[in-house]
Amino acid sequence: MLCAVLLISAGWTTDFARAKDEAKETHKYILLSFSGSDWCIPCIRTRKEIFEKESFIKYAETSLILVNADFPRLKKNSLTKAQTKQNETLAEQYNKAGTFPLTLLLNSNGKVLKEWRGYPGITPEIFVSQIKAIEHTD
Repeated sequence: MLCAVLLISAGWTTDFARAKDEAKETHKYILLSFSGSDWCIPCIRTRKEIFEKESFIKYAETSLILVNADFPRLKKNSLTKAQTKQNETLAEQYNKAGTFPLTLLLNSNGKVLKEWRGYPGITPEIFVSQIKAIEHTD
């Protein structure tokens, strides 16, 4: 059985229910990213300029459960029906306006603590510092 820990150690997971369980067990926040990986330029920039940078990765490995709700458009990048349904359910709950990218910091119960609408336009270090500021107030 592939558990959430293996998915998370590799980076991002797509299983929100497991991510919530893992967040509760490890006392971590969930970072939920709504993206259009093959069509949304601001999504691609957010991934490359923040999420793929070493300072973010190091912080995330110890402090966050990373969840990606992707909405690709190209047929070659199609998701399974189950994954598409799960992502649509997440969008119903957290992204009714259909904003891309939309990045949410959630507690282990799924409560939104902070949101970034669109491309944040900040360094990964500032992004991490914004999350750390919430850690001290939550």
